[in-house]
Amino acid sequence: MARARKSLVKPRLIAFNRQAGRCFYCEQPMWMNNLDEFASSHRLKPSQAMHLKCTGEHLQAHSEGGKADRTNIVAVCAYCNRLRHQRKEPPTPEDYKALVNRRLSQGKWYGLRL
Repeated sequence: MARARKSLVKPRLIAFNRQAGRCFYCEQPMWMNNLDEFASSHRLKPSQAMHLKCTGEHLQAHSEGGKADRTNIVAVCAYCNRLRHQRKEPPTPEDYKALVNRRLSQGKWYGLRL
């Protein structure tokens, strides 16, 4: 997995704590430092828990001048982050959050179903 930009480490931690360890998009619990403990506590295989690793996401894209500060960085799980950026035209954070929540309610999104 790619290493995070050093500039995202602190804002991502702040966002993780501000969001109570939940993904900005799917609201599933995430982990930052202890894969095995997280996997065990949620009865997941480590390979499943990898999808829920915390990553940092710019609300305004870095390429569009978005800064790596606490007002522009949210914590998102690796699954949501990867799928958003695999799209030809990534939707706005608000539109993507609505899409994820719609799919979660239909049981068509990765999640713990908490």
